Amino acid sequence: MTTHDTFQLKELLTPGTKAVILTHKNPDGDALGSSLGMKNYLDKLGVAAISIVPNSFPKYFNWMQGSDTIINFEQQKEKAIEALNAAEVIFYLDFNNLSRMDEGLKTAAENSVAYKVLIDHHLQPDDIADFVHHRVEASSTCELVYEFITLMGDESKIDKNIGGCLYTGIMTDTGSFRFSSTSAQTHLIASKLIELGVEHTRIHDEVMSTYTVDRMRFLGYCISDKLVVLPVFKTAYIAVTDEELKRFNNKPGDSEGIVNYALSIADVKFAAFFSEREKEIRISFRSSGGFDVNQFARKHFTGGGHAMAAGGKSDLSIAETIKKFVEILPLYQAELAK
Repeated sequence: MTTHDTFQLKELLTPGTKAVILTHKNPDGDALGSSLGMKNYLDKLGVAAISIVPNSFPKYFNWMQGSDTIINFEQQKEKAIEALNAAEVIFYLDFNNLSRMDEGLKTAAENSVAYKVLIDHHLQPDDIADFVHHRVEASSTCELVYEFITLMGDESKIDKNIGGCLYTGIMTDTGSFRFSSTSAQTHLIASKLIELGVEHTRIHDEVMSTYTVDRMRFLGYCISDKLVVLPVFKTAYIAVTDEELKRFNNKPGDSEGIVNYALSIADVKFAAFFSEREKEIRISFRSSGGFDVNQFARKHFTGGGHAMAAGGKSDLSIAETIKKFVEILPLYQAELAK
């Protein structure tokens, strides 16, 4: 779904225009990369752009240009609301449903009369924007931001700093270019970014090779002590409590990608990672072999995302959530057996 009115948007994105860039709660590499890539682009246009995130993000993204200017809504509510109230243009990046943000951010965005721009690649977007660049086939929102800048006639404005942000989101959302969403277009854009001087090896090391001792031990604990495999359903899951997260001094991003280890087991087609945080159970789903975790998450766990990568949540206890999950699996046994 794409709704383009580039003329009107170009008229708005002029020097002095106030813009706010929003992304989803628990921002990952694609959320931060697309937000900062967009901010750096808008800076070049002379637009007064502010990036706001709902809560903290992993420190291993701090190297990106502009990361030190991001407003954390959880810690700077008044400043964030003030920026949103003054905004003439609001960008929604890497989400297409306002419930993916903090409730306060959601309310402020809904009440704003600013022109809204949505750029995203998740399934089933809500009708929340005036300008939409949405393509589910895209590897990442960063890939779409590159396309957006090109659509605006400004591909020449993409430099090493913008490119580094966009490359980060493409790399992380494709699992270092191994997921099926990686297309020829994805590689073509990555190639162009490298030609601009983007240091792809350094970016990979910054994001993937900066484990703390606590994070490494937490990963080992999850695999050795918490991994449960259900062969009859070709399913595996890992569940950790708030107490266990605290024991390993868990920080934002430390649990990122752990669900993929469960999915990498031979004959496992469906994997889940459950974490107990702030009296809510957050869930990551991954699949292979065509099992649609987006529909599974939407139907059973108030979530959604992509066909093979989605998220969800539960207000039940972690024990009750796992019990619910296991009891649902027989409904999908035939599908998972394919």
